[in-house]
Amino acid sequence: MRKILTATMAALMATTALGAAGAASAQSRHDHRYEHRYEHRDDRRDYRHDRREYRRELREYRQQQRAYERWQRAERRYYAPRYVPPRGYAVRTWSYGQRMPSYYRTNAYVVNDYDRYGLRAPPRGYQYVRSGNDVVLSAVAGGLITAVIAGLFN
Repeated sequence: MRKILTATMAALMATTALGAAGAASAQSRHDHRYEHRYEHRDDRRDYRHDRREYRRELREYRQQQRAYERWQRAERRYYAPRYVPPRGYAVRTWSYGQRMPSYYRTNAYVVNDYDRYGLRAPPRGYQYVRSGNDVVLSAVAGGLITAVIAGLFN
């Protein structure tokens, strides 16, 4: 009887040990799959981060391109009547972001026949203004300069 009891206890302990080992191996396989899933998630995050960086660099590049277009040299020069600056003002070079005085926004300096000089139609609320040999695209209301076309006139 003692032999049977000992054999039963040994078999029970062996089964328990094997069951624990099997559970442990199943657990480790589960952990491996779990880690593998997180690796893919990290890869996706890195990919999204790289795409965001690329889009940000592309936006900055386009902003630089637009900034370049704010000041451009005319490819062709046109003959126009002699330029006389407003009283009290001398001919000067304007740049993006400055404000033109109200004297320049009178009909004597506004370029209404922009097609004749190869210019596109100004956006609503803007007008082309002549200053020396240059043409400036400025807001009608406040005179804020958004583009300068240098050397359009002879």
